[in-house]
Amino acid sequence: MTPTRTDAAPSCMSVNMSSVLSLSSHFHGRILPSLLSIPSRLRPPALRLLRLRLLRSTPTGLSLSLHNSERRSSLRTLTIAASGSSPSPAPKMVKAIRVLKWEDVEVGEPKEGEIRVRNKAIGVNFIDAYYRKGVYAKETPFTPGMEAVGVVTAVGPGLTDRQVGDVVAYAGNPMGSYSEEQVLPACVVVPIPPSIDHKIAASIMLKGMTAYVLLRRCYKVEAGHTVLIHAAAGGVGSLLCQWANALGATVIGTVSTEEKAAQAAEDGCHHVIVYTKEDFVARVGEVTSGNGVNVVYDSVGKDTFQGSLSCLRSRGFMVSFGQSSGRPDPVPLSDLASKSLFLTRPSLMHYTATRDELLAAAGEVFDNVAAGILRVRVNHIYPLSDAARAHADLEARKTSGSIVLIP
Repeated sequence: MTPTRTDAAPSCMSVNMSSVLSLSSHFHGRILPSLLSIPSRLRPPALRLLRLRLLRSTPTGLSLSLHNSERRSSLRTLTIAASGSSPSPAPKMVKAIRVLKWEDVEVGEPKEGEIRVRNKAIGVNFIDAYYRKGVYAKETPFTPGMEAVGVVTAVGPGLTDRQVGDVVAYAGNPMGSYSEEQVLPACVVVPIPPSIDHKIAASIMLKGMTAYVLLRRCYKVEAGHTVLIHAAAGGVGSLLCQWANALGATVIGTVSTEEKAAQAAEDGCHHVIVYTKEDFVARVGEVTSGNGVNVVYDSVGKDTFQGSLSCLRSRGFMVSFGQSSGRPDPVPLSDLASKSLFLTRPSLMHYTATRDELLAAAGEVFDNVAAGILRVRVNHIYPLSDAARAHADLEARKTSGSIVLIP
């Protein structure tokens, strides 16, 4: 996900099919060869990025798109669609963030197995920034966001276990939560206990289930273990510290400032390292008397990866679940051999692939919130229309705890 789109939402109009084909033929036969005859070095930059795509006609019409040939979220797209003779009902329009631009989008009626949800609170996660910057590929334009809580406003045919008015939450796929309303498969949402506030639920679904997977599935932390958690004051890091402490582990956390160090200590870190002031590898060695830690939870990536490996004890687990500082350099398998290390790069979706797995993960999170084991800090609340500023603050490390967008 990259820079903001500057074009308006595509508009549609009825056109004469032969006129469109004639236009296409004229473009390809005369205009395009003339443009391409210009030496590449003399072509305007915008020209070098454009290509014309003529999609073959379909029973519903023909689409002619002029667009940027490079996969950039700043691409401009012109769509001309030939519609049928009978007009369709006007679609419902809602506000949504499209690559961090606030604009109108259509939201349709739910089909079989789907529900429509009016979002009340939307969680912001680093994975949203990864998609925006193109770290993870996604065809543009798109609406980001993978976590939200809302109220069901419509139910598709055949559904009996969902009703209008239900309060539900989801985390993961499909992407698109940065929107006032969205249509979702009913199987991906879970009911929210009445005792949990919307903002709390929106900020803990993705991060809380991620913490559950990291601590209970990837590597099962138990009493007596020593764990190293990077970005210990962040959204996931804060939950990892609290949960690992409750499991009886010795928790070492790294943070960037003294202010965040105080929060990490409050969240259960026994040893807090301000990595901007001291070498975290050396400090971990001191804390563990040179033995190293059982597991490292690393969401930072490039800047910490090699150091994290150095902090592990024999047969230790390296769990890399993010890359806020960039992709780590490639690791030869031989680098793991010196201490028989384990390395994993988990995805939450692989651990909540079935309905039973999803309900188990969400249930563990909500139970721990209800028991007071997990205290969720919603430290930053932005209007949904101000999502760009929320991303800027997140990437500048100006935030701690959780970020929530309110439609």
